[in-house]
Amino acid sequence: MQQIVKGGWSISRSVLVHTLFLLAASALPAAEPFLHKTNLFTEETGGFRLYRIPGIVVTAEGSVLAYCEARKFTVADRGEIEIHLRRSTDAGRTWSTAKQVAHLGPRLPRNPHMPEAKKNKDMGGPNQQTVNNPVAIAARDGTVHLLYCVEYMRAFHIHSDDDGVTWSAPVEITSTFDQYRPELDWQVIGTGPGHAVQLQSGRLAAPFWMATYQQQPKLRKAVGIIYSDDHGKTWQRGDIALRNAGEPNIAELPDGCVLVTARNTDARNRRVAAYSRDGATGWSKPHFIEDLLEPGCMAGLVSHPGTASRPRPLLLFSNPDTTQRAHKHRLNLTIKLSEDGGRTWPVSKVLQPGPSAYSDLAVLPDGTVLCFYESGDPETPRKHGRPWAYSLLTLARFNLDWLTSGNPAPKTAEGKFKTRKRQ
Repeated sequence: MQQIVKGGWSISRSVLVHTLFLLAASALPAAEPFLHKTNLFTEETGGFRLYRIPGIVVTAEGSVLAYCEARKFTVADRGEIEIHLRRSTDAGRTWSTAKQVAHLGPRLPRNPHMPEAKKNKDMGGPNQQTVNNPVAIAARDGTVHLLYCVEYMRAFHIHSDDDGVTWSAPVEITSTFDQYRPELDWQVIGTGPGHAVQLQSGRLAAPFWMATYQQQPKLRKAVGIIYSDDHGKTWQRGDIALRNAGEPNIAELPDGCVLVTARNTDARNRRVAAYSRDGATGWSKPHFIEDLLEPGCMAGLVSHPGTASRPRPLLLFSNPDTTQRAHKHRLNLTIKLSEDGGRTWPVSKVLQPGPSAYSDLAVLPDGTVLCFYESGDPETPRKHGRPWAYSLLTLARFNLDWLTSGNPAPKTAEGKFKTRKRQ
């Protein structure tokens, strides 16, 4: 990534491009709302049964990397699973063919630990390998880092120095996660899913979840943060951020404070969250965000620097807007907007009516928002016998003007209409 040095200050090209865009846009009339969708992965294509668990980042050079799990033989969370990636150099309009990026090291043995509910399901044979939960970090120096797990029990780090075209050999970092065992003697770990972040300090911060299936453990499930202060060469453990939670996401606020939210099973049916001053330690007391409904599903979270028409920093969030937790109720993927660091979310708009589930968010240098998410199609109820949110991995491109215009509220799974406050 090129650096421009002026008066002793070093400015990244991506920051400069965004700054110039805001200055130029301030003299232009308000943008027209737009929303464009492209399907990047389709079930039962390319020799794979299903594609799930989307993640997306925008690199320092402005390329878009969209990645996921490619499930070979079954739709299950375990079995023969690879990590596939597609790359766009024109803001998400056109894409490279899918490419396997991890795990390209030696094949590893299966994880013997599994929840009781899944022991009678087809989770693949003894020679199959699960590569799961890819999480990318687009660093400001142009490096792209990718963390992932194998068999939910070993973790690895790879990186790309050419904007996501080629990747390094994997380096195992499981020992960092082992440092949590005195507090939670985990049997499974999962990075992310989605994306992680580089903080203003330069720290790479990646959230993950860990769990045990032991009977009566002192702690069954938790969210932690691993971090690197040396550009990914070594990784350290942070404090446990959230207990009894999983599948976290992370964003840095303008003042440098870091927000983590996570999926959970609490009866309040709301997203749980905590804040940290350094993105790793000293997490605040967990609290539930009233505006963010929790259906037991992974969600997207990203900071947005604002635009000329909305010049303050923002947060964006995506998930199915319901409290019904069955997979068949994963519907109406909704984008929400906060202007107060995630405390309230007054703007809400449905991005994908009908079946839709996991999602991740990114922002282009010009302020365009990208949402990469799981969705169904009109044929899926016939094929699968129920609402099915996993036929496609779809990329949506939209601007803030689309998000803040119209703003209709969907009918929820509970059968009532919500009234959404507009901003």
